[in-house]
Amino acid sequence: MKTIGIVDTTFARTDMGAAAIDELKRYGTGYKIIRRTVPGIKDLPVAAKILLDEGCDIVMALGMPGSKPTDKMCAHEASTGIIAAQLATNKHIIEVFVHEDEAEEGKLAWLMEQRAREHARNAYDMIFKPERLIKNAGRGLRQGYEDVGPVRER
Repeated sequence: MKTIGIVDTTFARTDMGAAAIDELKRYGTGYKIIRRTVPGIKDLPVAAKILLDEGCDIVMALGMPGSKPTDKMCAHEASTGIIAAQLATNKHIIEVFVHEDEAEEGKLAWLMEQRAREHARNAYDMIFKPERLIKNAGRGLRQGYEDVGPVRER
């Protein structure tokens, strides 16, 4: 049986892990989920790598960097760590970050949940239905916000 890992943070201002798990349960079957929660985004890479080392087929790393320059630097470091963990394990970690200044206060929770849900479908498709992703190549799809569509060349 395939295993999907979910790693989220206590720093995020909404429960992104729960949204991802809920969407996975609605979207498909044939897997188990292992969830871990860490304090902040710089803790995500090692937690994700541990899950991959313990047998997960794919991991979602969900977090919300703050809006200050230090937070943006931490997000970059976490992203670099996530890439290194992918290369070390030859398995995918879907990075699902929503920066605190990416949306106004009234839309932030919606964006965090929507992005978590859309990437949950991507994670499922990567291990069970890769043909769905191939079908969507070059379509300008965005997770969270409205899709921008493909470039129409003349």
